[in-house]
Amino acid sequence: MIAIVIPYYKLSFFEEALQSLANQTDKRFKVYIGDDKSPENPLDLLKKFKDKFNFLYHRFETNLGGNSLTQQWHRCITLTEKEEWIMILGDDDVLEENTIEEFYKKLPEIKSEGINVIRYATQIFNEKSNTNSEIYYHPTKEKSTDFLFRKSRSSLSEYIFLKEKVLKIGFVDFPLAWYSDVLGVLEFSDFGTVFTINESVIKIRVSSISISGNIIYSKKKNNSRFDFYYYLLSNKKRFFSKEQQEELFLKIANCYINDKKRIPFFFKISWLYIKNLSIIGFSKFIRLILFYTFKKK
Repeated sequence: MIAIVIPYYKLSFFEEALQSLANQTDKRFKVYIGDDKSPENPLDLLKKFKDKFNFLYHRFETNLGGNSLTQQWHRCITLTEKEEWIMILGDDDVLEENTIEEFYKKLPEIKSEGINVIRYATQIFNEKSNTNSEIYYHPTKEKSTDFLFRKSRSSLSEYIFLKEKVLKIGFVDFPLAWYSDVLGVLEFSDFGTVFTINESVIKIRVSSISISGNIIYSKKKNNSRFDFYYYLLSNKKRFFSKEQQEELFLKIANCYINDKKRIPFFFKISWLYIKNLSIIGFSKFIRLILFYTFKKK
């Protein structure tokens, strides 16, 4: 069975998320709503869905997401029971009505392949619930490290994880949890295969009140991006080919280029090159900095 965990905070689009659960053609799931001491009480809204699907609502006495979204995810996960699989759904995202049905159709193949991470096709929509992107489809079976370098997008709501892996490994706590979900996909899959269900689409909302759509978080996102690539190059480099490692170094260098006031970025990147005995790589890094410095002038 599937546990659908909703770390709740915003009421604005919550009804659409709940309605998408009520519309599921297969009801073999239980929803766990963890209220992060939100100022917007959802109880009146939840009454409308009392008999539509099985759910548990719990209001936490402290707000945790303001300091650490991943810790809020983790304490919401502790609400779950004996479900084998888990989805962490944003309170403003929407499932297509056959999302759960398609999961159970594919489950025998998923289990036979020993796969821990399942992904759905996605589409972006806005605060007016209008879609403003193509549908993002993926290979049915894809190595998670390959996906990292393929030009695409990713968000936590589109995945179903083997709960055992989530509990054992956990999400790494990056600022705003930006890239915490991507690292989770890599680690929960053991840097192996991700299975995609392209027959159902999950709509991911990008709005002015969401982290993904709000430009005021740009610097924090860049910090998280840096931390993510630094984590991979420091701890997980062995899972990547030589070409992929070079691309990771380029990506982390760009994080510094985007914010050269962050001097610690420079020293951390320099240490990575020294640690890897890469004088040539370090020279390229310095030339890249000089190029962008003089280009702006």
